[in-house]
Amino acid sequence: MRIKKWVALSLVCLSLSPALAKDRASRLPLLVIGGSYAEGKTPFDNGLAPLGGVSVGFGSYLSLGQALTRTDDLPGFVIDEGQAGAGTFARPWCAPGATSCGPAGWAGYDTQLQRALARVAMPPTFMQYNAAYVVITSSNDCLHADAFGVPQAQAQPCTPAQMNQTVDRMIAVGRQALAAGITPVYDVLPRYERLDLPLFRSLFGLAWVIGESDYNQLRDLSAGRIRAELPQAVVLDIWRDFVHLGDGIHPNPDTARKAARVIANELHRRDGGAH
Repeated sequence: MRIKKWVALSLVCLSLSPALAKDRASRLPLLVIGGSYAEGKTPFDNGLAPLGGVSVGFGSYLSLGQALTRTDDLPGFVIDEGQAGAGTFARPWCAPGATSCGPAGWAGYDTQLQRALARVAMPPTFMQYNAAYVVITSSNDCLHADAFGVPQAQAQPCTPAQMNQTVDRMIAVGRQALAAGITPVYDVLPRYERLDLPLFRSLFGLAWVIGESDYNQLRDLSAGRIRAELPQAVVLDIWRDFVHLGDGIHPNPDTARKAARVIANELHRRDGGAH
């Protein structure tokens, strides 16, 4: 009986495939991966979670992924595999003052992408996807002392080489998306003066946060290299009018809505202006 139901479901999906393929890209499910700008919840894994499972703003937070579901001229189909606090690589949580890390932690961007693709993989091969774009938001790499997977007392600010390695991983996940036929859409970090990273440090008890000079170097390096090395990708300054939530680092609801609007406008432009 189960086999018959599976065959019937597969036939329905196959019958829908031509219609889906003809749909405008902006009407297809939109994949989202990244850190807390993408998704406000920290991940649970068998009952374990970084920061005990707390969400940004204790739940009073509109992430970009949520804002994209509410943008009027998008269909609201969003597959969000982002994790608050995530970086480009898998790492354990390192609590302030702790001499060891884990066992709770985060998935890297490559894993997030594979999970997102699995949600929209179509039979019979599951190698074609009911999606055209994946939004890849900035990571926590290099931003603060608990973003390295080692005790905070051992973590040091990123060197230029380590910043480049972070960008290498951002580019690598974009290439994985392109290989699957999905166009990556990257954000640009907010301008430093729009944030209050010392406030963020004090609120979360972090050993240190990135300084202004290093932050600007990382911001310029990321946007510049992605544009140069992934010409097929889309790089958007969605945080141009960034206002933080009150914690120094996360966008307030109006900022998230504006960012989602910038993405929606770009997708419609690529559809030829059709809404």
